[in-house]
Amino acid sequence: MTQEITVHGTVADGFETVREEFAAVVAGERQDYEGQLCVYVDGRRVVDLWAGEDVTGDSLFGVYSAAKGATHMVVALLVQDGTLEPDRKVTYYWPEFGAEGKGGLTLRDVLSHRAGLIGTDTGFTLAELADDRAIAERLADQRPFWRPGTAFGYHALVVGALIGEVVRRATGRTVQEVYEERIRAPHGLGFHLGLPAAREPSFRAVQPLLPTPEQQALLDAAPTGPHTLTAIAFNQHGTEPTDLEALLNEPLIRAKGPASVGGVASARGLAGMYAAAVSEVDGKAPLLKEDTVAEFGQIHSTGHDLVARAHKSFGLGFQATADTWHPFLGAGTIGHSGANGTQAFADPRSRLAYGYTRRRFAFPGGAAPENDRLAQAAHRAAAAG
Repeated sequence: MTQEITVHGTVADGFETVREEFAAVVAGERQDYEGQLCVYVDGRRVVDLWAGEDVTGDSLFGVYSAAKGATHMVVALLVQDGTLEPDRKVTYYWPEFGAEGKGGLTLRDVLSHRAGLIGTDTGFTLAELADDRAIAERLADQRPFWRPGTAFGYHALVVGALIGEVVRRATGRTVQEVYEERIRAPHGLGFHLGLPAAREPSFRAVQPLLPTPEQQALLDAAPTGPHTLTAIAFNQHGTEPTDLEALLNEPLIRAKGPASVGGVASARGLAGMYAAAVSEVDGKAPLLKEDTVAEFGQIHSTGHDLVARAHKSFGLGFQATADTWHPFLGAGTIGHSGANGTQAFADPRSRLAYGYTRRRFAFPGGAAPENDRLAQAAHRAAAAG
C-alpha cells in the first residue's frame, strides 16, 4: 500500500487553489517525490509549499541553469550602474577574446546566445567546468561554431563563464562575489552560486530521471551524435563527457558555483530573488529599475535554436519565459529554468515572482511540465486578487 505524500507550508487567502494544484501534482508523482513551490506577488510571499520525506522550506536542491538567472541579474545591475554597456565589444573588456574572428562580438551578442561559442573542439574536464576562469581561457582561443550573428543556440555550460570574465575584467570581482554582496546576502536568499560548507547538510542530492517505457522510446528515437552542436554544447564529445544528472552532486561544482549551471537553491530563494528584482520586499527598493527590466526582458533571439533543435526565445540573457514556456505571462517576463525541471521567473507586469524546485529529473527536462499548471494557478489567483 502506498502512502500519500503530505503537502506542508502555507498560502495566503485567495491562493488556496495553488495549494490544491500543488497537491495534485504531488499525488501524480512517484512516492519518492521531493519538491518546493514559492510565489510572491508585489513583494509579498503568498505561496510557500513543500513535500517529500525530510524536505523543509529551506532544503536546497540543484537548480542547474537557473543559476544563469542569478548571473544575468548581476549583469543587469552592472548595466544599470553604467559599469557594463551591452553594445560594447567584448574585447573592450577582455582583449584576448578577439582571437579566431570574434573581435566584432558585443556583450549583447554573448548574452543573447548569438556568439556561436558553445564549447571547445575537445571538450572540458570536470575541473574545468567547475572553474569559470578556466572555461573562459579555453574559449578565448576557440573558433565559433557558426558565424556570429547569423543564428543563435543555447550556450548551456559556458555562457556564465563568458559573461563572468567580462564582469571580472570590468569590476575586479567575480560574478559569484558580486551576486553574494549585492543580491544574495542583503536579501537573505537561499539561492547560492557557491554553496558554503555550513549549508551542505541542507542539500538534497539530485536523483536521475526514471523514464517510463514510452518516455524511453522517445529518448531513443532522438539520439545525438557525439560531434553535433547539441553534444558540444552539453560537453558530450570530449574525454570526460558530462553526466548532467550527476553534475550538481559533485562537491566541487556546488562549492565553486559555476555561473552557467552551478546553482543550489530552495524555491524560496529562487522566487525571492525575482521578487526583489521587480518589487519592494521587506522595505528594500527593487533591485532593477523598470527600464532595466524592460531592456533585459525584450526578446533578442527567437526562432530555431541550433543547440536545442527547437523553437526558443531569449531576452538579454534571461529566457523569454512567456514565449518559451508560459504564454499566459506578461510580455517581458524574465527568468530561467533548470535542466532537472526547476523554474523561476518574475512577471514585471503583474509583479508575480515564482520559484519551483524538484529533486528528481523531470521528463523531458527544462521547466518540468507541472510548472505550467502551477504557474497558471498562481497567475489566476494573483489576477483574481
